[in-house]
Amino acid sequence: MSFFAVLVALLIEQLKPLRRDNWVHHRLVAWVGWAGRNFDAGKPRHAWVVWGVAVGVPTLLAVLVYRLLAGYSLLLALAFDVLVLYFTLGFRQFSHYFTDLRDALDAGDDDEVRRLLAEWLHLDASELPHTEVLRHVVEHSLLAAHRHVFGVFFWFVVCSALGLGPAGAVLYRMVEFVSRYWAYRQRALEAPDNDRLMQLSRDLFGRVDAVPARLTAFGFAVVGNFEEAVNGWRRDARLWQQPNEGIILSAAAGAVGVQLGGDAAPGVTPDRSKTFSGGVQAGAGRAEGSTAGTPLQSGHLQSVVGLVWRSVVLWMLLLALLTLANIVG
Repeated sequence: MSFFAVLVALLIEQLKPLRRDNWVHHRLVAWVGWAGRNFDAGKPRHAWVVWGVAVGVPTLLAVLVYRLLAGYSLLLALAFDVLVLYFTLGFRQFSHYFTDLRDALDAGDDDEVRRLLAEWLHLDASELPHTEVLRHVVEHSLLAAHRHVFGVFFWFVVCSALGLGPAGAVLYRMVEFVSRYWAYRQRALEAPDNDRLMQLSRDLFGRVDAVPARLTAFGFAVVGNFEEAVNGWRRDARLWQQPNEGIILSAAAGAVGVQLGGDAAPGVTPDRSKTFSGGVQAGAGRAEGSTAGTPLQSGHLQSVVGLVWRSVVLWMLLLALLTLANIVG
């Protein structure tokens, strides 16, 4: 049933995408903000309480609703799976930004690209040169594809196999969302209400995302240049401070054969700036601190899109085979 739920949700999302400013996002912001205001008293132990309420309550609610519906009708349970996946999984939750950015790049309008990048990522991109703008578009698009598609996909399939319905999709989306929410509050307000809460949410997301990140990187390797993707994974993943991001981006860079990473302008990507200690020495034609490969050009955007879609097809085929084996067995 997992295969059909994912397939239908992806098809519906392509036909009826969520608006950029949708009510679900507003409810998530309100919910996480409410949990912080009512359960955070500033002590380190309160960080666990806030995180548990913000993430645990929606996840348990998804399990409860699914079990009630499954006990009444499998079709209703499937419909609930599709509904939850529609709001948690899919390309259209970020692809409108990518499409607009690609159009602006094709038109040579760097000012518009910087404006869109700033709107999407809430960062100051006004001083970024063209090469850095292009790199940020590619890197953030790859990470968005992982977090909005592959990460949700993995946890949904795991929890669905355990009889928990769409709980995995809710869990991953909430864990990822709260990590962004508290990081954004730190940037916007210069200090979060509870510094431990921000660090805890980031650490727990890293743990929840560890296996999906490696599977995403493996998928990129299978559908791209396998040898270069694996070599890049082993050699260049440490160029990023966040291990899971480094694994995904280094594997994708090798799979497509482009340069990613390198020097970022101060304050642009504070959570993903290159760690210079232990960095790889630059070779001929290679920017310092970047992966091996061809310098990024606008035309590589299409290659990145193709890599992501081929990976989606790969994992859908594997899920279809598992579903068929389960039916036959």
